[in-house]
Amino acid sequence: MGVSKATRGRKRQVGKVFVTVCLGLASRSRFGQAIAPLFVGDILYATMMFFVVGLLLPRTPAGKIAGFAIVVCFGIEFLQLYQADWLTQLRATPLGALILGHGFLAADLLCYLIGVALGYFTETFQDRGRVCAHSCS
Repeated sequence: MGVSKATRGRKRQVGKVFVTVCLGLASRSRFGQAIAPLFVGDILYATMMFFVVGLLLPRTPAGKIAGFAIVVCFGIEFLQLYQADWLTQLRATPLGALILGHGFLAADLLCYLIGVALGYFTETFQDRGRVCAHSCS
């Protein structure tokens, strides 16, 4: 199912990114870590990546957005195997750690697939609801 620019509005996408980032940061807080497993942040990271790619490519169908988001997430995860000094210094900063991570974990790849799927299904069901709201009235 394709999503057009008209149905993937910038404000809505920015809102999705903002909410997902807030939930992800909350999951990594002391309180969040007490109630949510660590992998929840990885799932939300991939969901956010789906929404960011959708924001950057508003006329692209959701399936292609999902593919691009998976490539980006997997690419960043595999980049953790590369330990150049400048990259290690960048990862030592709070923002660098959040974006680039610290060490490769194969289990994160599964989290990214789940997170992108969550973003895809969120958008797909939201789009179906909008279509029904317009045609069912």
